[in-house]
Amino acid sequence: MTTPRARRIGLFGGTFDPPHNAHVALATLALRELALDELRWVPAGEPWQKARVITPAAHREAMVRLAMGSEPRFVLERCEIQRRGPSYTLDTVRELQAAEAGAQWFLVIGQDQYAGLHTWRDWRELLGRVTLAVANRPGPAQAPHADVLAFSHRAVPLPMLDIASTDIRASVADGRDISSLVPDGVARYIEAHHLYQRPPRPPG
Repeated sequence: MTTPRARRIGLFGGTFDPPHNAHVALATLALRELALDELRWVPAGEPWQKARVITPAAHREAMVRLAMGSEPRFVLERCEIQRRGPSYTLDTVRELQAAEAGAQWFLVIGQDQYAGLHTWRDWRELLGRVTLAVANRPGPAQAPHADVLAFSHRAVPLPMLDIASTDIRASVADGRDISSLVPDGVARYIEAHHLYQRPPRPPG
């Protein structure tokens, strides 16, 4: 009797403020390159390393749903926006692995996150639970910390387009067109809900 193949599940976390075309391209590439059965988009609830004010989770969740489109292997994972307190990746991985034992888990992160991984909570346990898929933006990349490199783990490189949510928010605030940077549905949502616009100047 043939043993069934373990399901291959990718976790793609982020603030997604907003999700953009590089996120979609990376998620699609991860499906193919990692031979995933599904990729779970995981919007962060309260990102503990973000100093700026984050757009409310309901808006970010709605935009992720629009960015995911009709790809059946894309799944929205709401555990972090439902969880109270800061979002720690290890808590998410523990929770999901307990619910689906026997699956093989891949964590899609950016090169900047990889470089700062040694600051994450219990990162050694995290690396023992997942295979990293590291998205490299064009240009020189930050190297991971020596402690991370010295710790046995698996990492798969993935390319990523040079688009940043920070630049998109700035473009909207300046009144510039973002239609080439985000999926159509996300652009319409941002416009309809007046996200990322500068507050009007007080008179006088």
